[in-house]
Formats: sequence, C-alpha cells, structure tokens
Amino acid sequence: MTNTKKTPESQDSHQSSRESHDSHESHTPQESRRPKPMEVLREARAQLAELTGMTAESVSSFEQTEEGWALEVEVLELERVPDTMSLMASYQVELDAEGQLTGYRRVRRYERGRADSRGSR
Repeated sequence: MTNTKKTPESQDSHQSSRESHDSHESHTPQESRRPKPMEVLREARAQLAELTGMTAESVSSFEQTEEGWALEVEVLELERVPDTMSLMASYQVELDAEGQLTGYRRVRRYERGRADSRGSR
C-alpha cells in the first residue's frame, strides 16, 4: 500500500521539478521554421479560396524563389453543366518565406473540357 497523502516535502519536490521543467522550456530559443512544401501548397490554396470565394482545385506549378514561393493554382470560376463546360482559371500566386500570400493575379481563363491552346512552357 502506498502513501498518497501529499506532505510538504513531496509538494516542494514536485513544485521544484515542475519549475525546473518550465524554466528549461522558456529558455529554449524559438527558431523561425521555414514551412514544408506541402504546408505551403495547402495554405496557398486555402488563402486563395478565402480571398476569391472560389474553389482552388489544384496546383499546376510550384517553385521556391528568393522572396518565398511562386505557384500557379487552377481555380473553378464558374460551374456549368456538363462539367466539361465549367470555366476554370489559372492564378499566379506569390507567398513570402513563411507561406503567407502576398499577391495573386489571374493569368488565363479556359473551359475545363478544352485542351490547352498555349505552347508548352
């Protein structure tokens, strides 16, 4: 049978242990962490969808730049029936090094069912 009664000595010991643990955590330097590519992709799609009110369906290009990140995101602009007639758009999206959206612009608009008439990049 164990003694579960807290004596002043056991409380002091427990408090000292907790303070030591807390002080160790507070002195650990907070490093700014560069987000992982998948985090950037997810966050960029979410931010663009929130700003435009349109569904960000996919990311068609993605690259890291000196300033942060550059993406091209495919967005459903106007849903039609049949689905192949829906209007899609490509948006150029720029993010800073932390993955926060700093700007976007529509670079083309097309019907979902149409082949790309532009030459390959």
